[in-house]
Amino acid sequence: MKSNKKKRPGKRKKKNQDLKNEILNLLKRTPKKRYHARQIIKKLRLSVSADAVDAHLLALEKEGKAILLKNGKFRFNKNVPTGKEDRFTAEGIVDVARQGFAFITDTGLDTDIFIPARKLNYALHGDRVKVQYSLKSRGFRPEGKVIEVLKRAADHFIGTINVSQKFAFVIPDNQRLSVDIFVPLSDTEGAKNGEKVVVRIMEWHGKKRKSPIGKVTHVLGESGSSDIEMKSILLQQGFNLEFPEEVIAESEGLNDKITENEVTKRRDFRAVTTFTIDPDTAKDFDDALSIQYLENGDCEVGVHIADVTHYVKENSALDKEAYKRSTSVYLVDRVLPMLPEKLSNNLCSLRPNEDKFTFSAVFTFNKDDQVVKRWFGKTLIHSDRRFTYEEAQEILETGEGEYASELKKLNLLAKKLRNNRFKKGGISFVSPEVKFKLDEAGRPIEVFIKESKDAHKLIEDFMLLANREVATFIFKKKEGKPVPFVYRIHDHPDEVKVADFAAFAREMGFIMHIDTPGQISKAYNALTRQAETQPELKMLLPLAIRTMAKAVYSTDNIGHYGLSFDYYTHFTSPIRRYSDVLVHRILEKNLKTIYLVSEDELEAQCQHISVQERKAMEAERESVRYKQVEYLESHIGSLYEGIISGMNERGIFVELIENWCEGFVGFETMQESFTLEGRYKAIGNRTGQVYKMGDKVQVRIASVDFAKRKVFMEFIEEPFNTADS
Repeated sequence: MKSNKKKRPGKRKKKNQDLKNEILNLLKRTPKKRYHARQIIKKLRLSVSADAVDAHLLALEKEGKAILLKNGKFRFNKNVPTGKEDRFTAEGIVDVARQGFAFITDTGLDTDIFIPARKLNYALHGDRVKVQYSLKSRGFRPEGKVIEVLKRAADHFIGTINVSQKFAFVIPDNQRLSVDIFVPLSDTEGAKNGEKVVVRIMEWHGKKRKSPIGKVTHVLGESGSSDIEMKSILLQQGFNLEFPEEVIAESEGLNDKITENEVTKRRDFRAVTTFTIDPDTAKDFDDALSIQYLENGDCEVGVHIADVTHYVKENSALDKEAYKRSTSVYLVDRVLPMLPEKLSNNLCSLRPNEDKFTFSAVFTFNKDDQVVKRWFGKTLIHSDRRFTYEEAQEILETGEGEYASELKKLNLLAKKLRNNRFKKGGISFVSPEVKFKLDEAGRPIEVFIKESKDAHKLIEDFMLLANREVATFIFKKKEGKPVPFVYRIHDHPDEVKVADFAAFAREMGFIMHIDTPGQISKAYNALTRQAETQPELKMLLPLAIRTMAKAVYSTDNIGHYGLSFDYYTHFTSPIRRYSDVLVHRILEKNLKTIYLVSEDELEAQCQHISVQERKAMEAERESVRYKQVEYLESHIGSLYEGIISGMNERGIFVELIENWCEGFVGFETMQESFTLEGRYKAIGNRTGQVYKMGDKVQVRIASVDFAKRKVFMEFIEEPFNTADS
């Protein structure tokens, strides 16, 4: 991976007063961060000495604008008043709310920047923008305006076309895109009124029109079919449905032969007991486990990962397309892969009874089940058996079946790894994963929650071990400066969100101590345990998750709070994540020597991959919402029991207990108006009737809206508190 010096921004020299002001602005923008001089030099890309920065920091401390901490780092003195004239600029990603206003995320600040709808300046959801903002704002967030769109998130959109005699408009399906797209009649590709189309933006805002000007590139047909809706969801997030011809041609030309020359370069595990454990519907098996006992009685476990980089070479057509996508996208009824089928389901998939190239992390456990040795390198394996999770779970529960003793030993080791993680502060809760049973036409006939049992956790814990140890190996491999690497990082929770959540949890009878990050993780784990026996607390779990920061990829390692790991990366799924492809390349180059890639270039790749990951997650959530709407369409008029799961100024969200589908009860359907008290309680303005999060209610399915992916409900009786049920 070569550095492109022309694209790399140069470090900047500053006059003394300018430098001092810029250091102060950095401290102001990130008041929770602690910096030493070298961190500031890196953050601001300066070409000055650490002594020069230290001198300015000490001067700021004397002026009362900075605080010197015991560890030698400095932070902003929050007691210094900030003038209204203070204006700052930042870059970030636009996150448009359905109400039209937006937040700018990924700015490097401690909180998002609020942007009113009128100040978006033609920026759309997902765009990278430059904003001007002030720290003096309403509430606790800075407020600002978009001053420049730096990079559009997409130039193709899905929508419904409205054709008139003189022109046409495409109304985007994505509710977060607040503008219609003007299309000249000559550029409609013959689309008929009301059809779904793909439109490409040719001009973002014309001289006479505020609307973007577009051209129809594909006519999908009449809206309404599940297939078109699923394709629309993918296209809305910017994912191509097909691979370019040159990418397919390159993949088809790959050689699958296991040559003797290649075998000599690898550690041979083909004689060692090896198997995969995956979902029943999986076709891409990118990880396998091997187990054998050594002569001294120690147990050796191999975590074997598909060697994608053996086939996907840097800067090839395959590599460029994989980077562009960055991830496979898993919708309810289909998978859009990161790599063509020849690779994902054939060459790289660790199918049973086939020799396969792998990149492995091998661990030796002593008789006390402690890891005493680690090895990383290229390998050759032969999977003896492909287990589904259900098959492996049955063997673990009954103790009978193929490789029962090996599975039981792996499960024992996994449990000890898991317990150690929780003892060190790892957080144990996860979001419920909604699954659907579909009929032959793809329509949902049953909704259920994926249950995570020992077989799932076994695989998860060994993948966590491999990811952690690879990151640790690279982080500690230094020669003057650290090796630039792709870390999976997870920051501490937002203090304001946690305090708000703790206050609500206290109303529900659950007391949290939140003075330190360690106390927060202990409180969340205690909540998970209590929720198993107190169903009324289960609705707190998704709220707790919302207080957490989002995990992202970065070269700046700050650790992984949720897992309580100092070093963590993604090494174990290169078939479906480009981050892992990068990790494999860097790890291989640093096994026997030290190899430094361009940190700036790698950081830019990390940011792109993080953005693509968020797009994939949003597509997956949209597909779930669509299928929930599709399922409840056939249940209009039915009565259900549910739990109040959220509320806003327009009404109340209810999650149905029977099938985990969520719907909305508008205040306009009730007998009186309501006022919100905080985010968790609504009070009737006439009767004083109270609805609050966690209340158990009964609702009727009133209607559905496929375009908005919404289910509308009505209350059919007074709510009753879960404490009384």
